Amino acid sequence: MSSPAPVPAEFVQALRDAALIDADEVPGGAALAGGVSSDIWRLDTRRGALCAKRALPKLRVAADWRAPIERNRYEARWMHVANAAVPGAAPRVLAQHEALGVLVMEYLPPERHTLWKAQLARGQAEAATAHAVGATLVRIHAHAAARAAELAPRFDTDRIFFDIRLEPYLVATAAKHPDRADALHTLVAQTQANARSLVHGDVSPKNILVRTDPSDDGPAQPVLLDAECAWWGDPAFDLAFCLNHLLLKALWVRGARAALGRCFDALAAAYREGIHWELPAAVEARAARLLPGLLLARVDGKSPVEYLDRPAQHEAVRRVARALLARPVATLAEVQAAWQMELERTDA
Repeated sequence: MSSPAPVPAEFVQALRDAALIDADEVPGGAALAGGVSSDIWRLDTRRGALCAKRALPKLRVAADWRAPIERNRYEARWMHVANAAVPGAAPRVLAQHEALGVLVMEYLPPERHTLWKAQLARGQAEAATAHAVGATLVRIHAHAAARAAELAPRFDTDRIFFDIRLEPYLVATAAKHPDRADALHTLVAQTQANARSLVHGDVSPKNILVRTDPSDDGPAQPVLLDAECAWWGDPAFDLAFCLNHLLLKALWVRGARAALGRCFDALAAAYREGIHWELPAAVEARAARLLPGLLLARVDGKSPVEYLDRPAQHEAVRRVARALLARPVATLAEVQAAWQMELERTDA
């Protein structure tokens, strides 16, 4: 049996500089799985377990996808704002060492937190969880929008967001679909032109923990992780990004298709109810136009979802996304209806 890898020196130095460990202490720990954009570790100190992450200059994907490593500075800022808006909506920040590019936060033990993606993979698609995610997300957006003058200058990350989101998703996909390139570039422009609130940028079930407590009979409490794409921009991006995963997972977990459809509706409804910084219909229309672009990106962009591995699944996504890019719709219900028709077609 091999011995565990030593904790990276940058993590040890960051903990010492933040007085989170004693000067003579060398913490143990283990690398955590799942990150393509950062090294993430559980660190075991004399005072308890912590979590630390360090942004990578090149992401762990097949494509040549690079991003500025200073992005975890903005992730820490996003976490502070999220917890001010909804206490417990993000892990608590313990330290952020800008020189070393290390973010230290509280460790959330897996026995009390489950990844939403893991639940969905098992077919456990509960509308109450989706509703809680939508309600939490819109409360963060509303809180930030009301503080635009204070917060917008602290998240001036246009270049980072383009490098890590707009280019690898929409621009790269446009290169593979030249007959839809104009529509995809229009979505880039739309997203850049509607700077209304604080965007997380990666609201995906793999980045959402469901806090579970056997003594609590209320709705599950979501905890949002990995805000490396934090940006002052269009909140419709977060809404569309998360709903996109609920659509895609219906191709992956066939037995939960109806439940995933209910999750889509519940998340969209909860989010819509909390919009008050602009007309709800305007946010929904931008999300509905963006959603097919993100759908197509998850099979033909730089970050395809790993769980769709059959050509027939890719073709189903392309048929719906390309049709909606050619004829944009104004409501999320219309996107959902087009997707359900395709699912029925694939089952026929």
